[in-house]
Amino acid sequence: MSYIYRRLDKNDVTLLLVDHQAGLLSLVRDFGPDEFKNNVLALVDIAKFFELPTILTTSFEDGPNGPLVPELKQAFPDAPYIARPGQINAWDNEDFVQAVQDTGRKQLLIAGVVTDVCVAFPALSAIEAGYDVFVVTDASGTFDRTVRDAAWNRMAQAGVQLMNWFSVAGELHRDWRNDIEGFGGILASHLPHYSNLIQSRDAAIGD
Repeated sequence: MSYIYRRLDKNDVTLLLVDHQAGLLSLVRDFGPDEFKNNVLALVDIAKFFELPTILTTSFEDGPNGPLVPELKQAFPDAPYIARPGQINAWDNEDFVQAVQDTGRKQLLIAGVVTDVCVAFPALSAIEAGYDVFVVTDASGTFDRTVRDAAWNRMAQAGVQLMNWFSVAGELHRDWRNDIEGFGGILASHLPHYSNLIQSRDAAIGD
């Protein structure tokens, strides 16, 4: 059987941000805190740039998991916000699943904390429900790299596509000519080394 390249389609994808909560963020050890925050905010900027429907969810906010980090709520003030009373797997929450279904889209882009639970469980459930699922690996975090790698393997074996935020951006954008300045600006904002390329381009145009 030949391979079918199922690529992200900005007109058919929904972003799910799962349990980026203040308490849970303290568990992330496979990325440094500054790096991880940058990755998550890069994904946020990508979603806003491509106008992706976005769904926010948290689990057991009144407990040690804590509240959603404020940057996400500020970035998506009108997005569906599902505060789950206790379900560990977001897909076990009817309101969350309904919010996904209401988008009418069949591709799900998922990031969250922690990778092996809050991301893997709904990703596997969504695959079972017939969705194409893409997990943003560097905007998801967990206890250590061993745990992370096991979660990645489990999801990949089930058919989840593993991507980083940079590849998500490129696959959604498809062609530089669609918007050089806007797209390049996102990359330069979150990849300091990439800003050197932008500066080189600007200098060449100036010459």
